[in-house]
Amino acid sequence: MIICLLCYFLTADVSLGIQVHQSPFALTRKVGEHVQLVCNHGQGDYRVMLWYQQRPGENALQLIGYGYVEFKNDSVEEPFRKKHFNLAGDLSGNKAKNGSLFIRNLNAEHTATYFCAASKPQYIKYPPAPDKNLLHSILNSVKGAS
Repeated sequence: MIICLLCYFLTADVSLGIQVHQSPFALTRKVGEHVQLVCNHGQGDYRVMLWYQQRPGENALQLIGYGYVEFKNDSVEEPFRKKHFNLAGDLSGNKAKNGSLFIRNLNAEHTATYFCAASKPQYIKYPPAPDKNLLHSILNSVKGAS
């Protein structure tokens, strides 16, 4: 069986005209093989990189994972960790940013279009939440105050 992967990029701030490059553009691989998709850009203050998957026939994008300044062990969202996905790269400093999406042991469910997105960090007025679900933490603190 042959797996087909298409790659595109997204940018969170189109008005700046930031150039995000993703390669390869399209590829096919056999079941069991490994793939590395690469994303890079030269915008030093865009320290967030996100990877998405869109399955054939679906409109929704699924967040695979993201990095802020660096990719950590928990950069990949839970459903994708079990499916042989891994992220790596360097998003630090004011230099060019690069990141990679690795998919190991390809199988039919990996057939999809993959998107890389770049963004500036978003700052909020609330203290950082201990988990990724910031809205849940804010709501709990509001409930506790009432």
